[in-house]
Amino acid sequence: MGLFVIPLPRSFYERDTAEVAQGLLGKILVHRSPEGVTSGRIVETEAYYGRGDPASRASRKRTKLNWLMWEMGGLAFVYMVHSHWLFNVTTEREGVPGAVLIRALEPLEGTELMRLRRKTTDERNLASGPGKLTQAMGITYDHHGLDLTNPKSILVITDGENKSTEIASSHRIGVSEDLDRELRFYVRGNPHVSR
Repeated sequence: MGLFVIPLPRSFYERDTAEVAQGLLGKILVHRSPEGVTSGRIVETEAYYGRGDPASRASRKRTKLNWLMWEMGGLAFVYMVHSHWLFNVTTEREGVPGAVLIRALEPLEGTELMRLRRKTTDERNLASGPGKLTQAMGITYDHHGLDLTNPKSILVITDGENKSTEIASSHRIGVSEDLDRELRFYVRGNPHVSR
């Protein structure tokens, strides 16, 4: 991936959240950190809406924790759950809350650095879950609010190779209340999807 990558445009993110969640499958998340470059193909996502979505951080009202979900699409939304950072991308247009949780990556570049950060040599276990992913990629609250559409950003999402991917769906994982719709999307058969 190197120093220059072309990020996805804001128009990619400023659409229906479930469409963005599916569209992100196969795209490449790149982090250009001081320790080195890491990247991975996105293989699992979850869509979260605003009011009316009981599992969403934005289900009730705007708060200090969720305000970024009302901003423009294409921003990094990072928060902690059970002592793990979770990495989300804002969606929809400004004023309409939405975000996609990036749940799993297939490691591509910087796997040695990912192994060091995760303290494991099992490549299938490096980024196969939202907390593992942020640890492997070195993503923390310091990345909260970064504009992923800015080519100079240290954190971007770019187009992957045009590999045909069969998308499967299910209900979201680990939520106490869910919508009737299946809003978890993943690449069927990919070994890096969370277990």
